Amino acid sequence: MNFELFLHYRPWLMAAEVTLIWSFVTIGLYLLSKRFHRRYKKWWTTPIIITPILLIVITLLSHTNYNVYIRGTHWLMALLGPATVAFAIPIYRRRNIIVLYWKTLSIGVVFGSILSIASAWFLASAVGIDDAIRLSLLPRSISTPFAMVISGEIGGVPELTALFVILTGIFGASFGQLALYWLPLKSKLSMGASFGLAAHVAGSSKAYELDNEVGTIAALVMVLTGLFNVLIAPLLEAVLS
Repeated sequence: MNFELFLHYRPWLMAAEVTLIWSFVTIGLYLLSKRFHRRYKKWWTTPIIITPILLIVITLLSHTNYNVYIRGTHWLMALLGPATVAFAIPIYRRRNIIVLYWKTLSIGVVFGSILSIASAWFLASAVGIDDAIRLSLLPRSISTPFAMVISGEIGGVPELTALFVILTGIFGASFGQLALYWLPLKSKLSMGASFGLAAHVAGSSKAYELDNEVGTIAALVMVLTGLFNVLIAPLLEAVLS
């Protein structure tokens, strides 16, 4: 009888083991890479770069495919939404920024979003990228929870969009400070807006390293950009269909 019960619950137990193992590996690698980055502060030592590379190596060595890994860590993906909403706390504390610069922020979010979508579409079309991949590229410059929702609505592949979002964030956070050095953008408002608009969460984290107010503006622009893109997703779907 006990053996029959074991066979009955075996699939559930195996799923629980997979979840525990890959969740432990993912979180553990992130914490280790975060500690490493504190000691060696280079753009290439950031956890968002080191952790995925180490995970890829481990999954390849263990012959684990993507489906198995994502089944074990899907709950971490579900936490992206609450993590994004958590940015509302520093935004609320600096709500005076919205009052002071609401016109500038609104114009930046609208035109920045349009430029990001248009550039992705035309560049992807110019090199002949497949329609599904091209649609998955469009929301690459907003945070993952917003981007995956939009990708699904316009006919893209949400999982592929998540990858593009991560790559965009890595690139923006890594080279954003260098780009700002050469660009005539010296105010905290312009620097924060650039990081938040171009590199979402990764850019906002990098902006907080530079200055608390710059990071707050970046987080604010990131959230506003995500909300704006979600609102225009039906219009975008109608235009592209």
